[in-house]
Amino acid sequence: MNSHPQYSEEAISELCRTHPLLDELMALNPVSWFNPERLPTEQALSAVGLTAEDVLDASQRLDRFASYFCAAFPETRASNGLLESPLQAVPAMQQALDSRFQQTLSGQLWLKLDSQLPISGSIKARGGIYEVLQHAEKLALKAGLLQRTDDYARLHSDEFREFFSQYQIAVGSTGNLGLSIGMIGAKLGFNTSVHMSADARQWKKDMLRAHGVTVMEYQSDYSVAVAEGRAQAEQDPNCHFVDDENSVQLFLGYAVAGERLKAQLEQQGIKVDRANPLFVYLPCGVGGGPGGVAFGLKLAFGDAVHCIFAEPTHSPCMLLGVYTGLHDQISVQDLGIDNVTAADGLAVGRASGFVGRTMAPMLDGFYTLSDKDMLAMLGLLNEQEHIQLEPSALAGMPGPWRVIENESYLTRLGLSPERLANAHHLVWATGGGMVPEAAMADYLAQASKAL
Repeated sequence: MNSHPQYSEEAISELCRTHPLLDELMALNPVSWFNPERLPTEQALSAVGLTAEDVLDASQRLDRFASYFCAAFPETRASNGLLESPLQAVPAMQQALDSRFQQTLSGQLWLKLDSQLPISGSIKARGGIYEVLQHAEKLALKAGLLQRTDDYARLHSDEFREFFSQYQIAVGSTGNLGLSIGMIGAKLGFNTSVHMSADARQWKKDMLRAHGVTVMEYQSDYSVAVAEGRAQAEQDPNCHFVDDENSVQLFLGYAVAGERLKAQLEQQGIKVDRANPLFVYLPCGVGGGPGGVAFGLKLAFGDAVHCIFAEPTHSPCMLLGVYTGLHDQISVQDLGIDNVTAADGLAVGRASGFVGRTMAPMLDGFYTLSDKDMLAMLGLLNEQEHIQLEPSALAGMPGPWRVIENESYLTRLGLSPERLANAHHLVWATGGGMVPEAAMADYLAQASKAL
């Protein structure tokens, strides 16, 4: 397990003195913080150690597996085995939020519906499924069972399921990553284990077990589930541990989204450049999903895209890590914040150090919002657009209004009101496609109270 420093009261007090925003975080007040150390994209990308070629390699691997998806998951046939989600304008929601925040957003509001990604209905279908495919391909190539020029539909067979059954895959998860890895791992034939934290929803555990996945439950939070999963995997040379905190493969799987979004915007006739900026609002848990997507977006759009992470007031781990520069060396619990939130996918106390250090120079900012606000957004989106998401997927929704109220940030970007009118604001809806009706009815009941 990772050893992390424990902070004395004096150390926390000194940290708050040098970083005054921490007092607001500890009081659980919603905050916005725009990163004064963001660098030009070219400069920031040069320090990453990953390139456009790495992302292209990931994209080509997904293309090779398209015929496998068509064979194993009939719902992907309509898209010829491409796992991608719709992009949709939400004008009624935009109008409702203008009214709610008493401020008019002059650009256009869009929703990226990763809740509709095939197989597991969340953003985790990008990174989680990709990493399992990368591992499966590596094993099959090494064993001489597969050539890269083969039709990968072959993998949907008893021969390959028997081969993969000699191997294990394990992951620690609050829910959605476990769901994506469990679904694809079990389908390929791997013995798959998901280590679930206390905040994971029961229906996610039930769904995994129904697909033949072993679910280990913990009464602790996400970090403990990951550490336990990692420790068990280390004892088995045939076990591949999907490390949500540090995995480059997960990161690259998410990053493929950048070029794909670029193609979708072009199909809609939307131009993105410095005169027509794109703001993207990404819900953030440990940081792998939003970090990888933001990396792909920076490769695709450079300085014309502005990536902003959204976190619950009770789990602001990435903001805490980047703002203090301590990254994974500090947790929200060190500040006395409980890491308990209705947004189960975002219930993470300690951010990925890999993502924090890699992406900090590329990120425009962070904000936090209350569970009540997330639930209110869930209800509003259902009312206005008849779109149903899980609470964590709504974290990005207030983002555009946080941006336009921050004049010093807009001045720093050189964005006059005229240029801001040409902006597009894209909220990344990270999940909710698999939520059972009864669970969604419960969310909507909570939403109507919040509204």
